[in-house]
Amino acid sequence: MKKRRSAEQIVGLLRQADVDLGKGATVPDVCRRLGISQQTYYRWRTKFGGMDPKMAKQLQELQKENSRLKKLVADQALDMLILKEAARPN
Repeated sequence: MKKRRSAEQIVGLLRQADVDLGKGATVPDVCRRLGISQQTYYRWRTKFGGMDPKMAKQLQELQKENSRLKKLVADQALDMLILKEAARPN
């Protein structure tokens, strides 16, 4: 079963994993306890390691805004191309 977790939840799980690892647990044990694969753990660790929940939420908001702006620029470039084609003499 695939679960989508928010950035805040991921940061919380990583903090719990750090606590468990500090107590001497191994990465496979921690991943099993959290219900994630080791690959997911390491991917989350590279993306969200060292962040607090507020920073993770801000990162997601910036990614959404960046995506929206990229679409806007692509639409504008397409409009400019159409106008150039229309202005070109036959």
